[in-house]
Amino acid sequence: MSESVQVATFHLGSEEYGVDISQIQEIIRMVEITRVPRTPDFMEGVINLRGQLIPIIDLRARFGMERISPTKSTRIIVTDIGTKRVGIIVDSASEVLHIPIEAIEQAPEMIAGIATDYLQGVGKVGDRLIILLDLTMVISGAQRHELEETPLVSS
Repeated sequence: MSESVQVATFHLGSEEYGVDISQIQEIIRMVEITRVPRTPDFMEGVINLRGQLIPIIDLRARFGMERISPTKSTRIIVTDIGTKRVGIIVDSASEVLHIPIEAIEQAPEMIAGIATDYLQGVGKVGDRLIILLDLTMVISGAQRHELEETPLVSS
């Protein structure tokens, strides 16, 4: 049996992305987001998840894509970035897949407008191409500092 990577897949627009499931705490349905004044522009606001305030980032906005209104399919992927628990809004969450290591290729310089620093590669599953992201790299060092300094948001 060959080695594989287990990824949770999700969509942003027409592109399919995958994230190693070890980076995901949970995936929840869209909930009401409370806007917080003086927050970084990449942050939508915060939610209360079982008593913990979680900052929410719209991945479309982070990738320079057009923002859209949430639908029934919209999900929030909860992950840890540095010392912060963060929610990331995606258009929809799909499934968990095992992608064989040999089916993963290094990412080209730029895919769908995304710089390669958060790309781990591109997985080929049948006729599907799945862009593999490292969620811990989606927010740069300067942005992490901004997130740490955000009012009402603590570790």
